[in-house]
Amino acid sequence: MEPEAYQPEVLADEEPKYLRRQKPMEIRRKTFSKHTWPFLRRVFLSSVAAVSTGFVLYEVVHFLATSPQVLLTHPEQIEVTGNRFVSRDAVAAAFRGDRGRSVVRIPMDARRQAIEQIPWVEQASVERVLPNRIRVELTERRPIAFLRNGAELMLVDAQGVILERPAEEVFAFPVVTGLSDALPQDERKRRMQVYDEFMRDLESVRAGAGNRVSEVDLADPKDLRAVMTGLGNGDSNAVVVHFGDGNFTVKYRMLAENFSEWQAKTGRVESVDLRYQRQIVVNPETPAPATAKAEAAPATTPVQPRTHAQAPVRKAAKHEARPARKDSRKH
Repeated sequence: MEPEAYQPEVLADEEPKYLRRQKPMEIRRKTFSKHTWPFLRRVFLSSVAAVSTGFVLYEVVHFLATSPQVLLTHPEQIEVTGNRFVSRDAVAAAFRGDRGRSVVRIPMDARRQAIEQIPWVEQASVERVLPNRIRVELTERRPIAFLRNGAELMLVDAQGVILERPAEEVFAFPVVTGLSDALPQDERKRRMQVYDEFMRDLESVRAGAGNRVSEVDLADPKDLRAVMTGLGNGDSNAVVVHFGDGNFTVKYRMLAENFSEWQAKTGRVESVDLRYQRQIVVNPETPAPATAKAEAAPATTPVQPRTHAQAPVRKAAKHEARPARKDSRKH
């Protein structure tokens, strides 16, 4: 056989494509358009502004943290308002450890809590006033009674917080007994709120009635005992009144409207027990006089309160009437 003739065109067709010579691709170089330059300008200006702002902030922070112009160096830089009984020195003492420190670095909330630990302070707000001042605004506690604590006479507020008596200050309050700092704070608060309710109820019945109360015993939570004067016409004798644990408005109105008649019927009234429904016991603590007669007067004299619709009160029989069930506490 004759050998096949060389056919380059056939080999060219059978040559793998990856060995073929590719057609050269023209690369076009793009130039900046008219919209490119404004964009680049904005990016540049934004970068400059960010760097400038960061630098300014750094300088401000550095100034506030280290500059002598923002340091707390004197107590006079602490401004105190709302204080009458709390001394300015007592408030400034809470910032004693901050002397020489920038006011920016002083923890305001921690200082507020420290100031509120002062007994006379009920609430405080603390804020910094740049460049180098501190402003403290106080709300002081309001005492509502004297507290006999042993031989010492102190003050107490409606929350049961015991307060030192400020020097050269005059107060006109009843004296409260039956409380001490040995009682838990919650229990002192509960009893003082009963006392506060009692005094408000008296004033709601008759203006100035609270001035007739000289002492209140809160030792028994179920029986508020008050020493009162001026209940009868022209009578200044002290009378112990058992008010129980609630319903003070009704009980005091009954006492005020009937006391003169009870006094006329029983002679000298030394105590009145208002804890029972439909019955009032006059002089329950008065012992019966010594006598040989079997018909001696009773130690206690239960009487019925007179209202406008009832007949005058009559003296009780020679035996003590059985008391009705006690009043429930008002809620």
